[in-house]
Amino acid sequence: MIQKLQAREVNLRYLIDNFGLQRVRKADFFPEWQENLPEVTDIEKQLLDRVQDIYYNLVDSPPVLENAVKLTIVSPILFIAGLYESPFQFKAEKSIAIQEEDEGRIIEGRIDVLILKKNFWITVIESKQLSFSTDAALAQLLTYMLADPNPKTPTFGMIATGANFIFAKLVRGGETPQYALSPEFIIRNSCNELYRVLQILKRLSQLPDKT
Repeated sequence: MIQKLQAREVNLRYLIDNFGLQRVRKADFFPEWQENLPEVTDIEKQLLDRVQDIYYNLVDSPPVLENAVKLTIVSPILFIAGLYESPFQFKAEKSIAIQEEDEGRIIEGRIDVLILKKNFWITVIESKQLSFSTDAALAQLLTYMLADPNPKTPTFGMIATGANFIFAKLVRGGETPQYALSPEFIIRNSCNELYRVLQILKRLSQLPDKT
């Protein structure tokens, strides 16, 4: 009988033991979050400053749940990045399933937001409520990224709590899947680190189509 697990129940130890997942700490493994980033225009900065104001308004009336984060913070950022427009496709609550070949277990889950271009995954986004840490969502995000049907090319992901944002890169071309993380970007910092979040999203959207 095949055992089914929910992605939200999986932790990093499980992915390491059952999928051989390895973390890479070399800076040159994940250059996409730091090199060749597009400029942020004055209009984009003004819009992101308003998103930052929305964040402060939200934290004044806790608790702030996951759907509120997606609606008021994540969705506006994706709009500003142009990821709702052609050639991109937006998929919400996309179901995934990964089967472990040796054990016969199946991991099931739903990706909060999936951005595609020509049917290839661009960015997997996992959103959480403000009280969550990005660490708490990392295993769930990586589980979804492992479900990308195109294992020969890198997969990118983002965790968004509304207050904090972190990007991940997963490469599965070798014997074991490897991943790396960007630094954490914090919306409440005075410099408004949403500017960098937008730059990275736009940079990922400009990567060549997967083949």
